[in-house]
Parts: sequence; C-alpha cells; structure tokens
Amino acid sequence: APGQVHQVIESEKSFGYAMTFSNQFLIENYIPISFIESLNLFHNYGQSPPLLPNKAQFDKIEDFAQHIFMLFNSDANMKSLSIGSFLKLLLIECNNICSINPIELDVDTTGDNLIRSFKNAVNNNYKKEHSATFYANELFISPDHLNRTFKARIGKTAKEYIQARIITEAKRLLYFTELSNKEIAYELGFNEPANFSAFFKKNTQLSPSEFKKNEFRS
Repeated sequence: APGQVHQVIESEKSFGYAMTFSNQFLIENYIPISFIESLNLFHNYGQSPPLLPNKAQFDKIEDFAQHIFMLFNSDANMKSLSIGSFLKLLLIECNNICSINPIELDVDTTGDNLIRSFKNAVNNNYKKEHSATFYANELFISPDHLNRTFKARIGKTAKEYIQARIITEAKRLLYFTELSNKEIAYELGFNEPANFSAFFKKNTQLSPSEFKKNEFRS
C-alpha cells in the first residue's frame, strides 16, 4: 500500500513474484482506473485490510501469477490481453480476501476519506469539470486544504491528478475508438479542439494524432 515501508525476511528457500503495470497497460487491456481505485489493495497504509490467504486462496493466487509469468515469457497470440485478464482475476481475488479479513483502521481517517471522496468525484465529473476548485467546493473544503492533503498523501497536487485522469481517458479514446480529435476534445469537456491538443501535447510530448499513429505502429 502507498506509504508503507516493506521489509522482506527471507527463508532459506524463497520464491515469489513482483508485478508492475503501467496506466498504458491498463488502457490497452480494458481495465479502468476506477476499478483499480475501488480495490482494497491500494489505499494508504493503515487503510488497507491485510491480505491473509488460506491455503486454498494462496494456491488460487499462485495459479494466476504462474499463468501471467508463463504468458509474459511466451509468444502467445493476444499475449497482452491474456495477461490483462489474469491480472484482473488476481486483483479481484486479492481484493476479496482483503474484504473478508477486516482490520481496525487508524483512528484519524479524515485525510484518507477525503482522498477517496475526491477520487470518486473526479471519476464522476472529470469529463465536465477540470478545476480543483470545483471538487473542493463539492467536498465543502478550500482548494488549498484539498491540495495540501492530496500532496501530503499522494505526492501530487489535486490538479495533477485531475489532469492525469483526463489524459488516461484521452488515450483510451484515441486507442480504441474512431472518434476524431475534435470529437474527443468535446467529449472531455474542452471548448476548443486546439486547447485539447495543446493540453495533450504538454502532458505526453505528443499531439493526439502522433500518439494514435505511434500506438498503431507499435
């Protein structure tokens, strides 16, 4: 979980997996950001229930992990989509185990509740509302308080989070749909397509058209 320090104490014979996945991988495999953020696995430390699988649950998780490992090292057709499917199953299984092993959460949960409420508000409104002030008003707090809390716990400002959410959706629309850049701009709440293009290039170093060409070329 974010904010947690890890220490691995190895037994004489140990074996495990370390998995990392990017936003781009999630986009390409139809895994929405809202799904990732709904899981109990990725809350701040003290807000995530422990993952304490029994033997049957552990075997199931290990089976998913082994499938991912074998696919990653294979030349299978639709390799990435297959990995994405097993990853989603693995995360769902881990989330279910967390949900049935609750813990007593930290007493001071105000900041973490605020972060979750903000993320939910962004997921529901980012196509229309791009300013941190709007979300602060929705949460009945000042923009400064929202930014301070978000920066302290997540490491980025509320504005940066909103912009990242818009960019993720823009990439998804460019990658999976036949919508024009103009249509995507209006879909994401930009009054002028030129403003969307400038925003996208500032955050990705590519124009929307360049991004689409690069993705279909790769």
